[in-house]
Amino acid sequence: MNRAGLLENFAVVSDPLRLNGKQVKLHFIDLDGFKAVNDVWGHAVGDALIVAVAHRLRDTLPKDAFAARLGGDEFAVVTINELGAELAPSFGRRLQEALASVFEIDGRSIEIGCSIGVAVSALGSVQIAELMRRADIALYRAKDLGRGMTIDFDTSFDDDALQQAELECQLRTTLLKGGISVLFQPLIDALSGAVTGVEALARWHREDGTAIGPNVFIQIAERAGMIDLLGMQVLTRSLNAAAAWPALNLGVNISPLQLKNPRFVEQVTAAIRDAGFDPHRLTIEVTESVLISNPEQARRAIDGLKKIGVKVALDDFGAGYASIGSLRRFGFDRMKVDRSLVAALKVDQNAGAVLQATVALANALQIPVTAEGIETEQQATAVRLSGCDQLQGYLFSRPVSADEVTAIYCAAAASCSASHSSR
Repeated sequence: MNRAGLLENFAVVSDPLRLNGKQVKLHFIDLDGFKAVNDVWGHAVGDALIVAVAHRLRDTLPKDAFAARLGGDEFAVVTINELGAELAPSFGRRLQEALASVFEIDGRSIEIGCSIGVAVSALGSVQIAELMRRADIALYRAKDLGRGMTIDFDTSFDDDALQQAELECQLRTTLLKGGISVLFQPLIDALSGAVTGVEALARWHREDGTAIGPNVFIQIAERAGMIDLLGMQVLTRSLNAAAAWPALNLGVNISPLQLKNPRFVEQVTAAIRDAGFDPHRLTIEVTESVLISNPEQARRAIDGLKKIGVKVALDDFGAGYASIGSLRRFGFDRMKVDRSLVAALKVDQNAGAVLQATVALANALQIPVTAEGIETEQQATAVRLSGCDQLQGYLFSRPVSADEVTAIYCAAAASCSASHSSR
């Protein structure tokens, strides 16, 4: 049945007189990996998969339960059981197992999974609209935790949601005021030890002085549709600051969602022009999620950036699933080794070999490599010997303000000038 059917049937089964001391559970189900099926095999196969999922759900239902398709690849299942009792085995786990089994469709073997959010109405005490809201919140929590999970709604989720809503409102106000600040971490030449560039890092301090980490506020901006505004503010501020350091290159991170903006290259071009910045000094850093979610769109954006002279680096390599094919296909100008590979040098005897092989791969493709997260001389020595030409980390400098970079840059320029004049 569809959403309307779900609402009608729920009204019947949740009548307190009919429940007779039982509880109603609403399971919201979102398929994991369905978009990839559509992208690879086409919508006809995707439609057939939806039908197959519906059949499998129906076959998994216990007595008195029913299922509905809410739209797209989202389903709902309603179960009725004794108050406070759990279906045995866990019904969420049964659903996970049922949908994790291979689907055979038109000669293709397709594997997907699902994330599930669960909300409970004891004795019919929770109305359907509120129950759906709770199940939806639990579902998003399951997806945020890595997918392939079943999460039961907890009242603390509402506190988290309220806090997120407040942060979203504050972030929007901050962006409208241009209040996001930018720090810069130096990039060090592996051989000479000279500062050759800086990476721009966004920072947010609320009005009460509380610092909110980029891992938090960037996700909020992405979810709330503010990432384009945030990204362009950081880029513009970085370009304007780095214009005062003509001998230094500038690296700026962007969100994968920014590449989905058809005007992204146009906006970058305008920002470079307005700042009077040499585009050949700019490197845009992207993560591999860009390549996985929409490779063709990413390719068009990357090609557009390279046409105007901007370099593109693949960030956090070694932390996920980027392949040799991706490195070749997208023509990256630089690869940044994920800090986890560097950190592992302290604790894993095989880490050195893994790091060396990773850098050797890039070198074979003639892609220069930056090692991030260097905190000790031992790590610096190891990555130099592995073939990294650029180093970054607290060993050399923490992120500093634009004024501090200017002071360092001017001091270095003055020293160089004095050295030349003495000759």
